[in-house]
Amino acid sequence: MSAAASVNVIRLRLNTIAQLFNSLDPSPFVGRDLDANAESFIMEWAEEHPTQGDFRLDIEVIQCDDMAAARERVVRAIRAYFSEREQWARQGFRRLMREGRLSLVIGLVFLAVCLGVSRLLENQAPETGLVLLVSESLLIGGWVAMWRPMEIFLYDWWPLLRRIRLLRRLALMEVRLQLSAEGSHPH
Repeated sequence: MSAAASVNVIRLRLNTIAQLFNSLDPSPFVGRDLDANAESFIMEWAEEHPTQGDFRLDIEVIQCDDMAAARERVVRAIRAYFSEREQWARQGFRRLMREGRLSLVIGLVFLAVCLGVSRLLENQAPETGLVLLVSESLLIGGWVAMWRPMEIFLYDWWPLLRRIRLLRRLALMEVRLQLSAEGSHPH
């Protein structure tokens, strides 16, 4: 596969550059949040494409007074935005792993207590229906306590890791800004 074939191109067509950014965010371009619709479009498009290869964002703008200045600011702003989102996702991943470790310790301690009490009941009390019911209930309860750590370590972590990788690719993507053919001709 050639280098050009491994680039997945995302295309945005805007009237003005301002449409790319959240109008309620007062900061200048760099550090400014992307418009929710623009972010959603980019993320959904990127998620539909292979996990390999680079992305390129081609933005076509109909109106722009200073394309050279806008180009540099937009590239920096988009990269900074997705880098920040990647860092947030990494923090979320670390939080999830901490929660998983804590849940595992709590679950193992609870399971050990349940197993111990269950065995103690079976050894100390006559085998009646009630003793067996309580003993089995303790065993089940102990294993149910392991549900959350198992859920975290078997299922919850990999979608977050996939999102981190995607955000990293988006933070590193090439961004091209160009004036639309419509915008380059007076009407």
